[in-house]
Amino acid sequence: MTTFTWIILASLLGGILSVLAAALFALNARASYLGGLVSYAIGALLGAVFLDILPEAIRLSPSVVTVSGTVLVGILVFFTLEKVLIWRHCHHDHCEAHEPHDHGASDHGRSGTMVIVGDTFHNFVDGIIIAAAFLVDVNLGIITALAIIAHEIPQEVGDFAILLHSGYSKVRAFQLNLISSFATLVGGTLGYIALRDMQSLVPYLLAVASSSMIYVAVADLIPGLHKRTQMRDTVQQVVLISAGVLTVAMLGMMMPE
Repeated sequence: MTTFTWIILASLLGGILSVLAAALFALNARASYLGGLVSYAIGALLGAVFLDILPEAIRLSPSVVTVSGTVLVGILVFFTLEKVLIWRHCHHDHCEAHEPHDHGASDHGRSGTMVIVGDTFHNFVDGIIIAAAFLVDVNLGIITALAIIAHEIPQEVGDFAILLHSGYSKVRAFQLNLISSFATLVGGTLGYIALRDMQSLVPYLLAVASSSMIYVAVADLIPGLHKRTQMRDTVQQVVLISAGVLTVAMLGMMMPE
């Protein structure tokens, strides 16, 4: 397959699969598995960053310091976006969107609308990241796409919860999340067109992708795990995070050079 075909398939299937998997959790009350999924997603994200994406960005760039600086700036930018634009979605029960409110239906509707707008933008950026990775190497693109799917599922579960809390029906919540997922395809297509002739930007876009994944794992997902303090929960979290890292490592070893 051509690189563009890989990007289209990864963007399209990634978005659809994450929404379908999230729907199974959110709409069928299988929340007991969500904590384990979040732990696995953390491992997949960090494994993809430190074993594949960041090393590739460093290899392609003439300056390691510039790549490291880009990661640092990226983390600060994502922190700012989270504060200003509500970049981060809820992954735990104590998020403001999950708290009981006394506001009217219009306030709930607004929170649902903001989730969809934010998720659409997030999916668009994910598409660009997938395109950048595939332009470097098909194997890197596959690993990046799998890591993005892994963290999209718990995020989409949170989106479903907020939309249902905002008064949307299950069918409407599913439709909106599915429509939003197609932004990944748009981002992947535009990313391919824009980056194909600007290869010098690819290592720094990979660095930004690394900062995004690090921030999601450390600021979004890990704090939710700290709410479960039992030793059994802690051991389970460590095992599943390690499993996520090992999955990425094994994929890297299995794929041909």
